[in-house]
Amino acid sequence: MNPAIQIDDLTVSYHQKPVLWDIDLVVPQGILMAIVGPNGAGKSTLIKSILGIVPPLAGTVTVLGKSYKENKKKIAYVPQRGSVDWDFPVTVLDVVMMGTYGSLGWFSRAGKKEKEASIEALKKVSMLDYKDRQISQLSGGQQQRVFLARALVQEAEVYLMDEPFQGVDATTELAIIKLLKTLKQEGKTVVVVHHDLDTVPEYFDWVTLLNIKVLASGEVNETFTTENLQKAYGAKHSFEYLLGRHD
Repeated sequence: MNPAIQIDDLTVSYHQKPVLWDIDLVVPQGILMAIVGPNGAGKSTLIKSILGIVPPLAGTVTVLGKSYKENKKKIAYVPQRGSVDWDFPVTVLDVVMMGTYGSLGWFSRAGKKEKEASIEALKKVSMLDYKDRQISQLSGGQQQRVFLARALVQEAEVYLMDEPFQGVDATTELAIIKLLKTLKQEGKTVVVVHHDLDTVPEYFDWVTLLNIKVLASGEVNETFTTENLQKAYGAKHSFEYLLGRHD
């Protein structure tokens, strides 16, 4: 079985400054993985490199054994909420239906089947009552749920999410992680850029620690250690709350 994602010798630079350096990473299928690391570590860039949004200086990326272009219908992406133009005049249902466009042929329009699938996805994130509302009228947590529904309607095999918990309330965060764990139970692969170290053991079964390079990657109970965290964040960073839980 091919890995969900395989990255070999990946280097990415912005303005001749390396932001990812010689990345080797294998993500098995059917896991729920966090990517963690300090600000500027290249976490979002790594996701964008997998998607082909950011071109590499060197190296290769395959998803389910093929390039992103060959397998893009099997990949869903939830961007950072701050990178989206929320003033665009579009309804909640319209946003979710956009997730079905990749499965339609050229010049095809979304029809009854796609609308029903979008409504079902909105039910899963408890946003059906808002389907006719303008996306700009929603709270941050509600907007995040809508983008999650857009990813769900794609029926992908691999889900890439860039800080889906950022700026959401506790209720929304619990709803999102419950949904992500359901995707994992269905055999999907979910990769999440995450910043809250304290919730990593509770939310994820796999973790990759990144700081320009991959410093460690593996099952949480083996990889999410004080030693590896200090490698990623620096020796001065305090991880006292982890002592006794992961060592």
